[in-house]
Amino acid sequence: MSRLVLLDLDNTLIDRHGAVADWVAEFCTARQLPAETVLHMTGLLRERAVPETFESLQRNLGLAELPAALWDAYVTGLAARVTCTTETLTRLDLLRTAGWAVGVLTNGAADIQRAKLASAGLLDHVDAVCISEEVGARKPDPEAFRMAAALCGHELPGDAWMVGDDPVTDIAGASTAGLRTIWISAGNAWTNPGLTPDHVAQTAVDSADFLLGLPESAR
Repeated sequence: MSRLVLLDLDNTLIDRHGAVADWVAEFCTARQLPAETVLHMTGLLRERAVPETFESLQRNLGLAELPAALWDAYVTGLAARVTCTTETLTRLDLLRTAGWAVGVLTNGAADIQRAKLASAGLLDHVDAVCISEEVGARKPDPEAFRMAAALCGHELPGDAWMVGDDPVTDIAGASTAGLRTIWISAGNAWTNPGLTPDHVAQTAVDSADFLLGLPESAR
């Protein structure tokens, strides 16, 4: 059985926060909405957005567009703004060449997550994608990790790692499911007592380099 690494999508493989901020700024400028609306929308969409989010936005802001149209604009606009660096894509390829099964495990609505994966060029560089809406389980539920592993042809616990930026959904959830963990710090300090990731990396590239450098006996 191959070694397995699952990677989170948002703010691990791609910069979702930056894309959201850029999209909201352009959205509000086009509609001549005030600065406080930019701050409100950015905060609302920063962690999670679903179609229902735009029902309340449409109502509270008095927007002419229907919520479904606003969601479609968000999906298209956000996907157009996300990128995955060449260095990251190269490391994913190197992991697969070195015998790792590589999967993406992400929470979120299927349409927007699929759109971001395609726009970032990730689909040709991983073995499987597991999206919470499609499989009916969300991180940190251990079932989400088991289903992602199964899509990669792997059975947990086995020889498996999770790479992600969220201490709860990615690190705590993966630990409960029996995976070893790499926390993407983005330069931040770990502040979750009672839980320690197996490794800390600043970026997804750094995490891949760590895995590629592990001796066989440590994997």
